[in-house]
Amino acid sequence: MPADNAHLIVAAARRRAAATRRRATSALRQMDATGTVITFEAVAREAGVSRSWLYNQPDLRAEIERLRARHRPVPAARPVPDRQRASEASLLRRLEAATERNRQLEAENRELRQALALALGERRTADICGIRATATSPAARAIGPC
Repeated sequence: MPADNAHLIVAAARRRAAATRRRATSALRQMDATGTVITFEAVAREAGVSRSWLYNQPDLRAEIERLRARHRPVPAARPVPDRQRASEASLLRRLEAATERNRQLEAENRELRQALALALGERRTADICGIRATATSPAARAIGPC
C-alpha cells in the first residue's frame, strides 16, 4: 500500500502560494517607492505572477487600484465646451492678422536699421572730418530726437 503524502503536497502548495504573495507584495511596495506607474500588468510582470491571479486576490487588487488612482494625473482644467471654442474661420482670420502684423513689423525694422546705419555712417564721417552732426540730417529726422 502506497504512503499517503497528501499533507506534503498541501504544504508545498501553501509555501508556493505564500512565496507568490510575498513577491507580489514586494513588487508592489518597490514600484510605489520608486514612483513607477502601477498597473496590474506591470505588477504581474515585476512579481512574476499572472494578472488573473492578481485580480483574484481581493487585498492586492484593492491596493493596486488605490495606488493606481493615487498616481493618476489630475486634469489641469476642464475641456472648453464646443460653443466656446473658436471656429476654424475665426482662427484663420487671427492667423492672417498676426501674419500681416509680422510683415509690418519686419518692414519697420528694415527701415529703422537703414536709418540707424545712415546715422552711424554720418556720425563716423563727422568724427573723421571733425564736423559736428546736426539735427537736420536725414538720419536724425528718420530716427527722431532722443
